[in-house]
Amino acid sequence: MAKQVFKAYHQYQTSLLPVSLEDLIDSNHPVRIVNTIVDGLAINPLLKEFKGGGTSCYHPRMLLKVLVYGYVNNIYSSRKIEEACRCDIRFMWLCAQNAPDHNTINRFRSKRLKDTFRDIFNQVVHLLAEEGLLSLEEIYVDGTKFESMANRYTFVWKKQIKNSKEKITRQLKELWDYAEQVAADELSGPEPPDFTDVSPEKVKATIERIDAVLRDKPGADPKIKAKVNRVKKVWPDKLEEYEKREEILGDRNSYSKTDPDATFMRMKEDHQGKVQLRPGYNLQVSTSNQFIVNYSVHSNPSDSTTLIPHLEQFQANLRTKPKVVTADAGYGSEENYEYLEKKEVIAYVKYNTFDKEQKQKQNDQSPYATENLPYDQKNDQYICPAGLAMEMIGTETNKTTTQFEQTLHIYRAKKCKGCPMRDDCHTGKGNREIKVNHNLNRHRANARTLLNSELGLEHQKQRNIDVEPPFGNIKQNHQFRRLMLRGNKKVLVEFGLLSMAQNLRKKIAKTLKKAA
Repeated sequence: MAKQVFKAYHQYQTSLLPVSLEDLIDSNHPVRIVNTIVDGLAINPLLKEFKGGGTSCYHPRMLLKVLVYGYVNNIYSSRKIEEACRCDIRFMWLCAQNAPDHNTINRFRSKRLKDTFRDIFNQVVHLLAEEGLLSLEEIYVDGTKFESMANRYTFVWKKQIKNSKEKITRQLKELWDYAEQVAADELSGPEPPDFTDVSPEKVKATIERIDAVLRDKPGADPKIKAKVNRVKKVWPDKLEEYEKREEILGDRNSYSKTDPDATFMRMKEDHQGKVQLRPGYNLQVSTSNQFIVNYSVHSNPSDSTTLIPHLEQFQANLRTKPKVVTADAGYGSEENYEYLEKKEVIAYVKYNTFDKEQKQKQNDQSPYATENLPYDQKNDQYICPAGLAMEMIGTETNKTTTQFEQTLHIYRAKKCKGCPMRDDCHTGKGNREIKVNHNLNRHRANARTLLNSELGLEHQKQRNIDVEPPFGNIKQNHQFRRLMLRGNKKVLVEFGLLSMAQNLRKKIAKTLKKAA
């Protein structure tokens, strides 16, 4: 039998010289790449977040390195980063064997970086652009929803508040009507209250008038008196609470009590695509070559209302504007097309019926649909399926939720009565009327031409492989599905760290591939 030979194992052997962490980190290890990049960043605004005096602080550059490298390696919890700083030789090397606790790390992330991280992220983007890894001229825009770290069941709904206020108004009017029946003489003097818009002050004054009248009336219903006493204590406070909630809601339909900036949105919960309402944020990104060049956080679940503020932020932060923007049908609104046209940006942006139009065969298109009616631009009239002119009878102006004005032209047909095509063309009473947004149709025609061009087809294909993978990479590969911070500003920092981690991982992969 051959002699067994083992490598030396002396667990408690004392070394003459201490082991150097520098020798334990490979020369091309990813942690060195992160370290080099962060060392090259200007962090003067971050330094100003630390006030002088008192005890010494951990250096913000060290804390930034530790935090960024943690996100690169799927370590998002401040407690786990603290543990890594004590046990992981990569983190120990980064922080020079300092040991910041989780409170320090979390405070640095949520407070110190709140107003300064955007500048740090932009520096990295410009660095990657200078290396030719991404372009700031051609970008792809898309959004995704992340669930907030908020209670899923402590929600406030705008509709619920509206219904409650209407109920109070209705019951208040009933009490007033009853008081008028019991004591018409006492209430005949002053003007009756206006019940169209209730307020805490108005309700309190009205209830006091009713209470003063019914208090000494022997014929008044005791139950009504008791109700008046009860609502006098409850309703004014309730209405004040409703006003505060409406102020928080703004133009949103809901918010979470434990994270007022989070809105309840429909989110896919599993691979089967089950949709549930969760408190969350709509996170928008611009990408180039799968690098995230800009990110923004929105409380509105609709993508169409986020494009303009997202691009405005892009221009303000990176001090340049994109020349080409590609996005899916969620962004194809008249307001967005108008904005991109004024900014002289080439927009490969679909509208909501574009894909349906491409799949639909010509002979399957209904001749009665408004979009398929022939339009005589010279005479400004449409031709109905029977060959008769539909003349314009006026215009109508609508405002979107963002206060953008849309102008609709109204056209009316003639002699629909007795027309053999009436049952298929128009089932309403009278002559058929159609409303047409000519400006939106013009933008859609331009978008259709661009999207069906050779470059447009290339951009459509590239969009799927450019902006979608970062979301899948963050959510699926790196298991980040729920935000850990609350509030718009803190969520902005957290998603910024995720975006920087995505960019650095790609930078590391390309650097190591080049070195090999």
